[in-house]
Amino acid sequence: MGFIDNAKDALDATGQKIGRAAEDAKDRIDDKVDEAKADSKVKKAEAEVKHAEAERGATETKNDFKATLRDDN
Repeated sequence: MGFIDNAKDALDATGQKIGRAAEDAKDRIDDKVDEAKADSKVKKAEAEVKHAEAERGATETKNDFKATLRDDN
């Protein structure tokens, strides 16, 4: 029975190693997904800042133009 016990132990150890490898792979994939989500949030925030800056610039230009019109009268 020693041979069968050794084979069972080897199969059990192999199964555990495969299970750990699968968990590690899942964790790595989850980490990459989290990184991608964080990058997406950063890009969205940067775009919102650029949009707000463009609106500010447009408002300043409009106000300057209105001021010029008032000064001409």
